[in-house]
Amino acid sequence: MAMDREQVLRTAAALLSRKSTATMDEVARAAGIGRATLHRHFAGRDALVRALEAFGIQEFEAALDRARLDEGDASEGLRRLIAEMEPAADLLAFLVTENQLFEGDQVNEGWSRLDARVSALFRRGQERGEFRIDLTPAWLTEALYALIGSCAWAVMDGRVAKKDFQYMTAELLLGGARRSVTT
Repeated sequence: MAMDREQVLRTAAALLSRKSTATMDEVARAAGIGRATLHRHFAGRDALVRALEAFGIQEFEAALDRARLDEGDASEGLRRLIAEMEPAADLLAFLVTENQLFEGDQVNEGWSRLDARVSALFRRGQERGEFRIDLTPAWLTEALYALIGSCAWAVMDGRVAKKDFQYMTAELLLGGARRSVTT
C-alpha cells in the first residue's frame, strides 16, 4: 500500500498539535502505517518536524495566494485569509509552538516571506485608517497566528463549533485591531 505523504503529514500535525511529545510509533499508528514505513520517509522526529514545516509553509503561501490580500478592504482580505487558513489551522497550531523551528541559525526563510505578506496586509489597513496604528503589523501578524492556533485547538477539543472558527477568529482580532472612531 502506497503511503499518502500529505495525509501522513496532516495526521501528524493533528496529533502533534495536541500531544507534542507523541512518539514516531504514535504518529505511525495515527496515520495508519507501520513504524518502518514512517521511518523510510522521515528518519526521525526532527526530519518529520522539518517536513511538517516545509508542508506548512507551502500550505500557508497557497492560502495567502487564494485570499487575494490586495483586493478590497484589508478587513475583508483578513477574513478571506482566515477562511483560507482554516483547513490547515491545526498545522499552524503545531508549527508556531515548535521551538526547534525558531532556534539557532537554521530558521526557514519561508517564515519571513509569510510574515512579510501578512504584515503588509495589516500595514495597508493601518494606512487606510481601518486598523489601529498603535499596534505594529508584526504584532498583529503574531496575534493572527495565535488566534488561528488557539481556535484550532478549541475546535479539536470540541469547545468551539467548527462552523464558528472563521467568525470567532476574525471578530476577536478585528475587534481589537479596528481603529476606534471618537467624536
